Formats: sequence, C-alpha cells, structure tokens
Amino acid sequence: MRGRLLGRKPALALWMLVAVADLGLVVAAVGAVAVMSVLAALLIVGTAVWQSHRHSASVHRPAPVVTRRRSPMMTGRRI
Repeated sequence: MRGRLLGRKPALALWMLVAVADLGLVVAAVGAVAVMSVLAALLIVGTAVWQSHRHSASVHRPAPVVTRRRSPMMTGRRI
C-alpha cells in the first residue's frame, strides 16, 4: 500500500478547509463584532508597518545619475 507524500496539494487544501472551519467556530464562539474589530485592528497595524517600511526605504535610494554628452567641438575631437 502506498501512502501519499506530505505537502502535496490535496493535503494543503484539506488543511485550508480545516482552518476556515476553525475560523467559523471562533466567530460563533466569540461573536462577529469582536472578530471583525480584531481583524480591522490587525489590518490597520499591518498597513502602518508596511507604510513605515516603504517610507523609510525610499530615503536610502541613490539619486539618479545625469550624464550629458559633450559636443565634439568642445572636446577637440572630430566626428
């Protein structure tokens, strides 16, 4: 008899269904308003962390280098 290897897609889908069912049980036990307020708070905190990381990363970017071509007459070379 062959066993299914761990980490295959059907096993992952099964665990995702279990996670959704667990979330449904938590909502039923605690209450929808409490769960929604916790999820909203997590969303706000996650967005604030993401924005602060994004804002601080933009300070350390190097300035773009501007290069200009000189006229052949200015350098003394012929075309």
